[in-house]
Amino acid sequence: MQRAPYACDPDESRGRLFAEAASPTRTDFQRDRDRIIHSTAFRRLKHKTQVFIYHEGDHYRTRLTHTLEVSQLARAIARSLRIDEDLAEAVALAHDLGHPPFGHAGERALNRAMAPYNGFDHNAQSLRAVTRLEQRYAEFDGLNLTWETLEGIVKHNGPLTDGWGHAIGEYAESGVPRPILDYCARQDLQLDRHAGLEAQAAAIADDIAYNSHDVDDGLRAGLFTLAEIVDAVPFIADIVAEVRGRYPDLAEARLVHETTRRVITRFVEDTLRESERRIAQIQPDRAEDIRTAGSQMVAFSSGMTASLADLRTFLFSRMYRHQRVMAVMRRAETAIARLFEALFASPDRMPGEWSDPCRDADAMRRARIVADYIAGMTDGFAILEYRRLFDETLELR
Repeated sequence: MQRAPYACDPDESRGRLFAEAASPTRTDFQRDRDRIIHSTAFRRLKHKTQVFIYHEGDHYRTRLTHTLEVSQLARAIARSLRIDEDLAEAVALAHDLGHPPFGHAGERALNRAMAPYNGFDHNAQSLRAVTRLEQRYAEFDGLNLTWETLEGIVKHNGPLTDGWGHAIGEYAESGVPRPILDYCARQDLQLDRHAGLEAQAAAIADDIAYNSHDVDDGLRAGLFTLAEIVDAVPFIADIVAEVRGRYPDLAEARLVHETTRRVITRFVEDTLRESERRIAQIQPDRAEDIRTAGSQMVAFSSGMTASLADLRTFLFSRMYRHQRVMAVMRRAETAIARLFEALFASPDRMPGEWSDPCRDADAMRRARIVADYIAGMTDGFAILEYRRLFDETLELR
């Protein structure tokens, strides 16, 4: 299939921070994808929380299974839009590398602990993972990914600043995270522009994956019933009615799975229709036209956006804020806060490769090292570290 003229072309990549010879068998974006898959940070996703702590059940999503689902959807969307599938996959595979243990609870705790030290942000931590913390290569720290992949990791949800450098969007109040600004001082990722279509495809694939699959996981966990979500979310009600109309005797477990797959299909098909409409409006001739378009090109229609808002409202109140989930997350936040406090006060309690750089570091640098160490932990390792440091078992049930 011929690539669209506005797709990111690996042969025209802006390159890597450290120049490398081209591969005779793979494009630069394929090499990025492969490096991410082989990274330590990627393997750790296997035992990091999506919503449920890893030991709560084998069938719930983890950060790794979620990431694989996002990458599959990103590739499918990229293929239909005739853009570079490998770049879309690379961004999707890297988008959650910076998440600490215990999901958003861990991030909240680290951000509070790091408040005097420029804060903590999982998106910025993903950038740190691939540009600094992975230490695998002889000639550089990080994975030395292409400019386009790094741009996608940082800006897949849209620009971070306006044309004058003022933070916008989710960073309007807090400011652009310092690790992102520090990296951009070395290699400008053009924070005031949109990312390419491939990164936008990865971003909407993330939305599709976690919203649809959180329905499946929430039902499996018994946090709500199918009847309750049908009553609250017309979009889901229509699909359930459609499935029941065709399969009136279908067992509920199969009904849930059939509904989930149709939810994903509706999201993807709506995305493709709306994205093609938006692209046609601006008639881009090159990837740069996408970056300067002024709005996201890969998006849901207004009708689907409203349906998604209904679904998110339901999931927020009945799943993410469910007392069972919140009780576990509160204990997890306390544990991360205690780990940070103890390790910041006594860095020598970390392994040598982490404690040694703290010896001559000021408080700002020491805090970042401790945050890097904790952010890299899996749920299981965080529980073990808690037991080692405090001689007590962390109960997260």
